[in-house]
Amino acid sequence: MAVQNPQKPPRRNPWDQSPAVPDPQIRLTHADRDAVAEVLREAYSQGQLDEDEFGDRLDHAMRAKVSADLVPLTADLGVSVSPGGTGNAHGAAGPQQGKGEKEPQLTTDNPVEKVGAAAGHLSAFFLPFLAPLVLLLIGGELSPYLRRQAMEALNFQLFCLVGAIVSLLLVWLVLPALVLVGIFLGWFILPIIAAAGALMGRSWKYPLVYRLIKDN
Repeated sequence: MAVQNPQKPPRRNPWDQSPAVPDPQIRLTHADRDAVAEVLREAYSQGQLDEDEFGDRLDHAMRAKVSADLVPLTADLGVSVSPGGTGNAHGAAGPQQGKGEKEPQLTTDNPVEKVGAAAGHLSAFFLPFLAPLVLLLIGGELSPYLRRQAMEALNFQLFCLVGAIVSLLLVWLVLPALVLVGIFLGWFILPIIAAAGALMGRSWKYPLVYRLIKDN
C-alpha cells in the first residue's frame, strides 16, 4: 500500500521584497498620529499636497484609530507607515524614528495654533495649570502641535510647583535655597521665551524639566 507524502507548502520567493502590511488591529498612539501629521506638513510645504488635500488628510490622521487607517494618507508620498513611527520608503521627506533618534519636532504655520500655544505658555502668569490643561483636552485632538506645546507648558508649571514646595521644606539648606531662586527666575523668564517661539511656530521644550505627563 503506497503512502502519499503530505503536500509541501510552496517555497517563498527569496527575491520577494514587498513590504509587510501593518497589522490593522494595532491601536495608534498620539506619537503615531503626530509623526504622520509631520510627514503631511512636510509634503504640503514641498508642494506634494495642495491646501485642501493637506487639510483633509490631516483631519483623517487625527481621527485614525488603527494603523491601517494611516496607510492611504501617505502611500502616494513614498512613505511607509507602521505603529511606533514612520519611515522614508523612497527618500521622501518625513521624520524617521528609531533607536537613538530624536522625536520629530512639530512646527506650524497656523496662526490659531501659534496663538493658542503661546497662550498656554504665558498662562503661568494668569491661569497656571488650568489653561494648558484645557488646551490639552480641548485642542489637543485637533492639533498635534498645540497638544505638544500645551503638554510642555503643563509639565513645566507642575515641575516648578513640586520643586518650589520641596525647596521651601528644605530652604534651611544652601542648595535648595539656590534651587528655589532658580525656579522663580525660570518661572518668569522661560514662559516668555517659549511664547515667543510658539508665535513663530517653532517647537519648544523647557530645559532641565522632569516631565510628569508624558505623550504615549
